[in-house]
Amino acid sequence: MASRIAPNSGRSGGLFLATLLAGLGTLCLSVGTALAIPIEHDTRDFEGIPWGAAFGESESFRKVEDTGRLKAYELTGTTPTLGSIPVDSMRFYTALGHFARVAVRYQGKDTHQQIVRYLESRYGELDRTPGQIAAGAVKFHNWHGDETDVTLRYESRTDQGVIFFESQVWAPQLSEGNSPSGF
Repeated sequence: MASRIAPNSGRSGGLFLATLLAGLGTLCLSVGTALAIPIEHDTRDFEGIPWGAAFGESESFRKVEDTGRLKAYELTGTTPTLGSIPVDSMRFYTALGHFARVAVRYQGKDTHQQIVRYLESRYGELDRTPGQIAAGAVKFHNWHGDETDVTLRYESRTDQGVIFFESQVWAPQLSEGNSPSGF
């Protein structure tokens, strides 16, 4: 017996899938935050730039993206470093002109190990109890402070990593007003 599909079932199926994916994303973020290492002494900044500070083009930063609410800047005339570790790129984001997020991209297993040591020295040691750190192809490490969140994602198959340093107050402003399905 053939089943019959209603004419609009594709749309409702898509809506169901979108709702399911959004729910799973929220669950993953909640679990990630619950498993995050607490930052004992949150400096409420990134490398000396306070969250929420007025931020714009200068001798040190050039604008590389402008969508109105969101602006992105990169360092000028220098190789980006996290502490003293050279990285591939470092992008500084503002929401409504206020400093909100930094995205750092890097590659290489050695660089990854140096970065993890650097982050642990600043934000707290990871729990290395067996079962606390996933041993899969993609690893996530999170640190959560009073005003700062740090999330590291490293994919071992490609040896590429990205770190987000975010203000809990200003980073949500980056996506406010955007479509929930926009990536």
